[in-house]
Amino acid sequence: MNHPYSPDIPPFADHPAPRLTRRQVLGRGAQGAAALMLADSWSVRAFGAPAAPNAKPAAKAKSVIQIWMWGGPCHLDTFDPKPGAGKDYCGPLDKPIPTNVDGIQIGQLLPELAKQADKYSIIRGMTHGINGHETASYMVQTGHRPGDGESYPTAGAVVALFKGNRDVYKGLIPPYIVLTKPQGRFSEAGFLGSRGKPFATGGDPSQTKFLVEGVVAQGITEERQQSRRSLLGRLNTLGQSVGEDPELIAASQAEKQAYDLILGDAGKVFDLSQEDKALRERYGNNKFGQCCLVARRLVERGVPYVTINYEGWDTHKGHFQIMTRKLPELDKGMATLLQDLSDRGLLESTIVWWGGEFSRTPKVQWEPPWNGGRNHFGKVFSHVVAGGGFKGGHVVGSSTETGEEVKERPVYPVDLIGSIYDLLGIDGNAKLPHPQGLAVTVMPGAAEAGTTGGKLKEIM
Repeated sequence: MNHPYSPDIPPFADHPAPRLTRRQVLGRGAQGAAALMLADSWSVRAFGAPAAPNAKPAAKAKSVIQIWMWGGPCHLDTFDPKPGAGKDYCGPLDKPIPTNVDGIQIGQLLPELAKQADKYSIIRGMTHGINGHETASYMVQTGHRPGDGESYPTAGAVVALFKGNRDVYKGLIPPYIVLTKPQGRFSEAGFLGSRGKPFATGGDPSQTKFLVEGVVAQGITEERQQSRRSLLGRLNTLGQSVGEDPELIAASQAEKQAYDLILGDAGKVFDLSQEDKALRERYGNNKFGQCCLVARRLVERGVPYVTINYEGWDTHKGHFQIMTRKLPELDKGMATLLQDLSDRGLLESTIVWWGGEFSRTPKVQWEPPWNGGRNHFGKVFSHVVAGGGFKGGHVVGSSTETGEEVKERPVYPVDLIGSIYDLLGIDGNAKLPHPQGLAVTVMPGAAEAGTTGGKLKEIM
């Protein structure tokens, strides 16, 4: 699965020629990480998307930008404020603000998002009851309950599998991008292996030069890269005589694509100097804000799935001190992303999905050593969805007066992910390729799914 097949060259599993190793591919002159990136990410195209039933849901969305709130944001501080619950629940954040949609209020540190509420819907009844980071993250990102001995792929890997194959997406940029580093809590690809693995950019787009791993290198100019390519081409006698060997042809094409990504127009998607300075400032001159801008540029190029792993929300101690810094950063970046996508006509075809693995305990722990901290809380939390067929200006479900229980319309991860797949035109009954040949579908069957509140038909 790790062979560097080109998007236009089918696999030749039965070909008698010896398989190329990664060391051999690199020895042929391909640019290190970029060549490996293409070898892995393009495998979804080489092997193709899995066979799906004939009847497919109509696709309204083409891409997803997932803003993953790594660690879990508190719903009371963000999209489900409870000003009447008192200081032990609200702390200093007890003055929610109205939005541009009558009747909807959100946290007081999100004034820019308040102006965009007509573009998104808030799901206040999210629940699963899990308080561990790894298991909660797995469930929210796959829609599958943990514990059956299987490792299912995340939504990003599934979308890349169906939307990243060569018949749908023809760009050079890998179909599943993570900005800027993977969580490491579990494998995003699951049993899909390399064909579902995301490309994590590394680096920091708020720096003068966004050092994307395998694409942009510190201190190496484009002229020097071109010179290196020319020299390697002259030295590489093997690459000049690939003949009709399909694997050598595929490796040669992978090398060409790697260079095209590094030196061609595709790689320029990561060059934020091309953007208007005022727009960059609107996004926020910080890592998260600039990641939002990169995400917009990626979906503009047709990339099917982009995850922004936004760290810093695991606030066991000093929660409110952290919120006074993090929430304005979130507010500026996400609000500008929604407006920018809308202005460019991209919001209609792009789902923006905001949320984390769970929330934080509604009741504040004022005592030492927490000093105003909030711990893990999976009984009720909020997610936000926008674009790609999701209606804006709505609230789905509610929590109790203190935010400690779901009051009405519970929404489980399987419900949300199933709704996202529907809008992307991905059939939940389509089969996924399993290494042991097991019959596994995109979405869990009724027995495996367990408790469900139903898909989000009210906002689709």
